[in-house]
Amino acid sequence: MRSETPLPVPYESGLLDVGDGNRVHYEVHGNPAGKPALVVHGGPGSGSSPTAPRLFDPEKYRVVQFDQRGCGRSLPHASDPAADLSVNTTAHLVADMERLRVHLGVDRWLLYGGSWGSTLILAYAEAHPERVSEIVIRAVTTTRRSETAWLYEGVARYFPEAHERFRAGVDHAEDLVGAYAARMNHPDRAVREKAAADWCAWEDAVLSGEGMGTPYTDRVDDTRLGFVRICSHYFAHGAFLEEGALIRDAHRLAGIPGVLVHGRADMGGPLVTAWELARAWPDAELHVVEQAGHLGGDETRRLVVEALERFADRRAG
Repeated sequence: MRSETPLPVPYESGLLDVGDGNRVHYEVHGNPAGKPALVVHGGPGSGSSPTAPRLFDPEKYRVVQFDQRGCGRSLPHASDPAADLSVNTTAHLVADMERLRVHLGVDRWLLYGGSWGSTLILAYAEAHPERVSEIVIRAVTTTRRSETAWLYEGVARYFPEAHERFRAGVDHAEDLVGAYAARMNHPDRAVREKAAADWCAWEDAVLSGEGMGTPYTDRVDDTRLGFVRICSHYFAHGAFLEEGALIRDAHRLAGIPGVLVHGRADMGGPLVTAWELARAWPDAELHVVEQAGHLGGDETRRLVVEALERFADRRAG
């Protein structure tokens, strides 16, 4: 496997007007004549990672990154309570990806991402399978309501102290996610900041066994506010998807090679979702990393890079 490349510098970037008053930030790395690939970030609302393009061979790939509506360098930012989230749904993001593809003159592209990114990848690929050459996913999720219920309720059996604090943050509301979504739309910034801090503390508690620090709490100021506002908005609405639709419609991915990499120790997103998706998508291969959690590690990275190297020279029919 090739050695890790240095932090890349984009050769193209911009803000794409996608309608509804939104402009989506994008940047392109690597070889302008290389195989097109789109990195789809997680969250929702995390924004692009500057290190993600390092997974790709810069001589073989034309790597596109974009910040989904409301986060990263896209405008307006969701930390502003005036930013309209009614036009920030999965269908809007899928349409934004298509606009970006057309804007960049891409015919077909490989899709890579993880966590929420895998949900958006699957939604896009099932809507536009003719535009997808291959898919590589780590930490598979489909953001079913059952998956969200596990993350914010079910897994509490392993972290009861932290979950009690999470519940107390919204006065033990019956609908925790909905209550946090409401707090993130409160006119008082102090209320929003407290809710965002409580949300991120819970997310970090779920990942605490992975030894990766506190990646959610480490988000600060507007970055944290925008992230939690978008997350709670999507999760309170079942990601604006029919329950189970992405696995039900995985047959639409027939003919698209896929590699799924998932940690058996993923407390936030149990392996069963990846297993169900692999059963419904015959062209996908599932790799289970025994000791990895949601954030992965060296073995997860190795398997992702191996898949990207394998697909680099593949010419889709």
